[in-house]
Amino acid sequence: MNKSMRLLKTSRKYHKWLMAFIGLQFIIWSVTGAYMVFFDIDYIHGDTLVNNEQDKIDPQQVTYSLQSLLQHYPQAKAITLGRYLDKVVYRFTLAEQKLAIDASSGAVMPPLDKAQAVKAARFYYSGTGTVESAELITENAPFELNPAVMPAWRVNFADFGAPAIYVSAETGLLVGKRHSFWRLFDWMFRFHVMDYDDGADIDNSLLFWFTLFGMLASILGMVLAYFRVFRKTDEALTAPAGNDSHTVGVAP
Repeated sequence: MNKSMRLLKTSRKYHKWLMAFIGLQFIIWSVTGAYMVFFDIDYIHGDTLVNNEQDKIDPQQVTYSLQSLLQHYPQAKAITLGRYLDKVVYRFTLAEQKLAIDASSGAVMPPLDKAQAVKAARFYYSGTGTVESAELITENAPFELNPAVMPAWRVNFADFGAPAIYVSAETGLLVGKRHSFWRLFDWMFRFHVMDYDDGADIDNSLLFWFTLFGMLASILGMVLAYFRVFRKTDEALTAPAGNDSHTVGVAP
């Protein structure tokens, strides 16, 4: 057996077994990649679920000055001024606690109850669906919610894609928006990077080895393609011509 035939036989053998091992993952990569490319990323992020209006603050509503706030809360960090429904509020962090203070009176806003959370979610939500349910989440955050923003209210709307709006129970701030297409996208991403926990480890060893085996299978596939296409063409061009002569009988 010459070297070319030995290379062909070896390539065919290992290509077959490699593809039998990683072929399913190739299909998963194709399906999940197509899903993630097909949908607009802004839609997946849920940007269309919420109103994108900028906070318009009336200076006359801000009668409790920033200086007064710092005098009462000298350890305040990450201070912002924004709106909460029809009020202007200061939001800041104090010793790991998030607070909201009325910018007109300086009064600390109490944690949101269910009715206030629903009202806030309706304010943020851009759709027309009705509220299905509201749930206060204080522990064991679902995979779609950052645990750092708890406690938070999840308000579910009866609308296309089962949208949910997350509102901070401490500050009334919008802290998340999700729908079914985002949830499916999250699972697609996990299967794509082969991290079946939370999708955060995109350089895991499982992905590395499957990628390495995939590259090797692709190289062997190119070797097989070369023998199937180019070598056959070369053999056809260099094959000896057949005997096309004809014997012509001569009449006596």
